[in-house]
Amino acid sequence: MSEALTLLGRGKVRELYRTADGRLLMVASDRISAFDYVLPTEIADKGRVLTAMTVWWFGQFPDVPNHLISADDPLIPDAWRGRAILCRPLRMLPIEAVARGYLTGSGLADYRASGSVCGVRLPEGLQDGDRLPEPIFTPASKAELGAHDENIGMDEVGAAIGDDLADRLRDLTLGIYRRAAAIAADRGILLADTKFEFGLDPAGDADQLVLADEVLTPDSSRFWPAESWEPGRAQPSYDKQYVRDWLTSPASGWDRRSGQAPPALPEEVAAATRARYVEAYERLTGLRFADWPG
Repeated sequence: MSEALTLLGRGKVRELYRTADGRLLMVASDRISAFDYVLPTEIADKGRVLTAMTVWWFGQFPDVPNHLISADDPLIPDAWRGRAILCRPLRMLPIEAVARGYLTGSGLADYRASGSVCGVRLPEGLQDGDRLPEPIFTPASKAELGAHDENIGMDEVGAAIGDDLADRLRDLTLGIYRRAAAIAADRGILLADTKFEFGLDPAGDADQLVLADEVLTPDSSRFWPAESWEPGRAQPSYDKQYVRDWLTSPASGWDRRSGQAPPALPEEVAAATRARYVEAYERLTGLRFADWPG
């Protein structure tokens, strides 16, 4: 690592560095997390897929401000090329901005318990994988490393960041989701749900929401092949649900309730996970992953 870079933090998947001139370098690793654990097995090329997809999606929303400066700056060390981006620092909001167009995951659990998700009342009788009447905003509080994000309602978002900013965050999140879902649908993929992170730029318009971090990747989104969508069951996916499913299967020998860390992934599970990530990139973008730098 260059002496001009200062490590600011290390998350489950990414490291964040500050450059000598105050910009940020975000580096995506090949680590994979599930159930709030970082697994002992890495997924080859995962960091490059996440970075390539994020850069591509930023380009699909030229009217939405984002933090990307460059994915090909000379400052990026060769060892990180293809999985790192240079970006501007922001004052990040303490909210995971989640949009859901289909009922699954933690949203399904909330619905089964209360008939609502984050305070949004839904029709009775919905099944796992059902399309919602309209996309909904279901924010979550950001958790510390090793803890679990908690779904919250708009009242709590407003208390954290102010009612006006909360409303704008909801509207922008749903607007981006609808546009991304339409792009994905044209390519035969259903965007079941996704989460975004936003910040405010203290060096620019302090009230302007800026899209940051990763965007519409298999780590932050659920992508389902449209041709196999069938409500009432778990859906085949291009995201890390495949890993979650293996971990909770008898084949893993792991009990999620045990308090023990999950086991390593078998080679064939790791390879199949990589293939799903790459297929998601190529199917969504129409580009060859082999042509991405790195």
